[in-house]
Amino acid sequence: MKLLSNLSPDSRALPRPADARRHEIGLAAWDEALAAAPDQAAAARARDWSATPVGGRLLAAIFGNSPFLSGVAVAEWNFLTQLVEHGADPLFGRILDTTLAYNHGENRAELMQRLRIAKRRTALLAAVAELAGAWPLERQMAALSGFAEAALGAALRDLFREAGGSGAMALADPDDPERDCGFFVLAMGKLGAGELNYSSDIDLVLLFDAARAPLRDRDGAQTFFTRLARELVRIVDERTGDGYVFRTDLRLRPDPRSTPLAMSVAAALAYYESVGQNWERAAMIKARPIAGDIPAGERFLTELQPFVWRKSLDFHALADIHSIKRQIDAHRGAGRIAIEGHDIKLGRGGIREVEFFAQTQQLIWGGRIRELRRRETVPALAALADTNRIDRATAERLTADYRFLRRVEHRLQMVDDAQTHRLPADRDGIRHLALFLGYDDSETFVGELRETLVSVERHYADLFEEAPTLAGPGGNLVFTGADDDPETLATLGRLGFADPPRVAATVRDWHHGRMRATRSERAREILTELVPELLRIFGATAAPDAALARFERFLSHLPAGVQLFSLFKQNPGLLTLVADIMAEAPRLADDLAGRPALLDAVLTTEFSAPLPDRGGLAADLAAMLAGARDFEATLDLLRRWSNERRFQVGVQLLRRDLDGERTGAVLADIAETVLAALVPAVADDFARQHGRIAGGGFAVIAMGRLGSREMSLSSDLDLILVYDVTGAADQSDGARPLAPSTYYGRLGQRVISAITVPTAEGRLYEVDMRLRPSGESGPIATTIETFAHYQREEAWTWEHMALTRARPVAGDERLFAPVRAVIAAALSRPRDRRRLVADVADMRRRVAGQHPRPTPWDLRNRRGGLVDIEFLVQYLILRGAPQIAPRGIAAAIDALGEAGALPPRAAQEVGAAVRLLRHVQALLSLMFEVAPEPKELTGLHGATLARCAGAVDFAQLEAEISGACARGRDWYDRLVARPARRTQARAALATAPATGEAPR
Repeated sequence: MKLLSNLSPDSRALPRPADARRHEIGLAAWDEALAAAPDQAAAARARDWSATPVGGRLLAAIFGNSPFLSGVAVAEWNFLTQLVEHGADPLFGRILDTTLAYNHGENRAELMQRLRIAKRRTALLAAVAELAGAWPLERQMAALSGFAEAALGAALRDLFREAGGSGAMALADPDDPERDCGFFVLAMGKLGAGELNYSSDIDLVLLFDAARAPLRDRDGAQTFFTRLARELVRIVDERTGDGYVFRTDLRLRPDPRSTPLAMSVAAALAYYESVGQNWERAAMIKARPIAGDIPAGERFLTELQPFVWRKSLDFHALADIHSIKRQIDAHRGAGRIAIEGHDIKLGRGGIREVEFFAQTQQLIWGGRIRELRRRETVPALAALADTNRIDRATAERLTADYRFLRRVEHRLQMVDDAQTHRLPADRDGIRHLALFLGYDDSETFVGELRETLVSVERHYADLFEEAPTLAGPGGNLVFTGADDDPETLATLGRLGFADPPRVAATVRDWHHGRMRATRSERAREILTELVPELLRIFGATAAPDAALARFERFLSHLPAGVQLFSLFKQNPGLLTLVADIMAEAPRLADDLAGRPALLDAVLTTEFSAPLPDRGGLAADLAAMLAGARDFEATLDLLRRWSNERRFQVGVQLLRRDLDGERTGAVLADIAETVLAALVPAVADDFARQHGRIAGGGFAVIAMGRLGSREMSLSSDLDLILVYDVTGAADQSDGARPLAPSTYYGRLGQRVISAITVPTAEGRLYEVDMRLRPSGESGPIATTIETFAHYQREEAWTWEHMALTRARPVAGDERLFAPVRAVIAAALSRPRDRRRLVADVADMRRRVAGQHPRPTPWDLRNRRGGLVDIEFLVQYLILRGAPQIAPRGIAAAIDALGEAGALPPRAAQEVGAAVRLLRHVQALLSLMFEVAPEPKELTGLHGATLARCAGAVDFAQLEAEISGACARGRDWYDRLVARPARRTQARAALATAPATGEAPR
């Protein structure tokens, strides 16, 4: 029994069984397998050694601790017997020979079965050799890594032989199909270092050189090698009835979410040279070609050396390397590490901290000190000590800590062949693990483990101790590599994010340089420093996940990122503002994403100041337009100015610097200022072709919310266009003369186009012309006489209601007085009050029919909302208060109260209601595209709305809205709906047949 020859019956090398019942079941299965063996001579040998005290201890260590090893030992009893008899090294040599052998006529399924049986035996051998003390940790890791290389090589050679047989490849040597094939497998991580753990997956990068690959169709190299890569992974990764060979991970290749499984060497080099990150440099320290065209792999790594091993490092590159460590929350040994459930790979004081300790020093010094370019962790620590980069005691202690943690890791994984690094979550599980590791009691094991974790954590925290941490509040924020760091996900959850894996993937994407903003190395370095604070700020918003998604869209539109990221880093207040916009004001977020230059306006000193009056706005716009080169430039500048000013209003509304009523007036001032500048510019441009009409004039009448100065950020412009010709000219005086009606009709079209056409700066406004005389069937522009005649003879009551908001705002000011006179005459005409109230109520019913079931947060259309109040005000103006038009609804209510047209109580209640509704509606327009359903305002959105509206909480705001609408509806019913019903009843009674019956 060569394997057990060095053990005595009381040897501490073999652990005791942690589960006696499991031990008994395993022995029973062992006896049944031997009894049923076809080769009873071999079974007898198995009984002989298993009946010895040392052999019994070995089986007890297997059956009493590991369900996985128990199953393999019973299935492979004969192999286990040979292992005990001949020792680990000879048998492992046989496994490698079997794995590497080429069997003529073997099909793919048979190959996969052969590899899986070999893996099963390797797993049993590696475990038993380590349990018996025959193999040290390094030998065990090297054997596991060696088998992985052999298995991948066998699978790859089979694929190349198949390709050669089909004619897809012209193999240089069919007996050695890997030679000069142009395709190679880079082992990364622990496989690259020859340090595979017991139940490890394997990290691979698959690359090809299309120019060297002996393909029949070189143009199809990408497709061919991607297909080959997929089949290679399937051969080793697919779980069959015989198990699997290795779980395979290809996510360490460049930008794995957007690149094929196999990449060309040229594409990989271009990636690393342009957007390669420091964590990828650290990963490449362990890279090693293990299958395929090995010389091609070595050439690739040689070409990559300037990327991995920099001769010199500037301050920013050093800071970025430091960040690999600083993203981990290093507590410097402060606080007690909980053992139960601790992750010994990724947790505090874990294996990764030892590896990062070595790799960060290698990255800094390896460009100048070649002796540091070691793939393996322990030799790297020794080399750092040999070159005086770290002291000898630190290297020796970290080496001991590393070996201890790797041994614990292997025993954890031997239990169920699971890729786990987390300690049991209960004391009983810890006791089982301690026994499996050979401890007599769990307390001794826990004490040694805690001492090890604290030691690693202390040494790790001492790295770059003068640099501020990049960890988040109370946890890691690590976004290197391809896997999610569990502690990082927990930190993101504590920060407030609902979907931490998605957030982690988003941040990793930023570092891959897919966006122009993160394409430069300097931008990514600053972003690394910025991310913890950025995530903290976004996590504190009302909707962290949605806000971060909008922020990513914003970043995707930036031409570069260095300036902005630097600005955010120096000015966290600006980042807080942007986060609030992204979380609470989707409309502003969309504006910012579409036009990132809007952020420039935020940096000006006047951005937070109250907007100037019309005169100040006009002067500001005129100064901007003074630099316009031509008409197209004028249109762009008008849009830029308008967008910046409206964005400013939106931000001030969000910050509660403006209320809804003031917001509407300021937005109207902006629109009027734009129109006042745009109409003459369009007229001048139009005149270059068609000249001008002597004695002619053109004016724009504002209707709707622009007319009443109650605009919102989403408002379009309701316009009517009029003209007048006082002279005798029958056509314009340009090179292409036009008759007046045609001239002003086309000029009107040009004005509308100039407002609505999108340019590089977007569009100004949407325009609605349906309120013009005769509506959509009428001409674009009408004479003042036609406008007056229509209002006098043809307009319906609802059109006069709309006219209560009308006022001239742009164009030839000589026409303003005649326009105002036409409007005043139309509003002042005598009316039958009964017919008027009936018409208003009928129109309200028609509008309500278009919105039969408005959401409670549709503050315009819900019962008692803004439409009810607007109709009430317009009715009172037409009934006898024309002098009050045009005014905003709140101002009109005050004036109606002062004039006695509205009862004082009504003026007070309806005025307060409309101001509240207008303010909340303005806030809702920042947060939602359309009126939200109640469920959309549960939780953070409702709390945000309440806060911005100045309410104590959402419940109070909801109650205030309901009360306001109830009062609005009550006064509308009293003054409009009920009188209208009485009028209708009288009319029905007057027209009823003389039958003596009351009308129904």
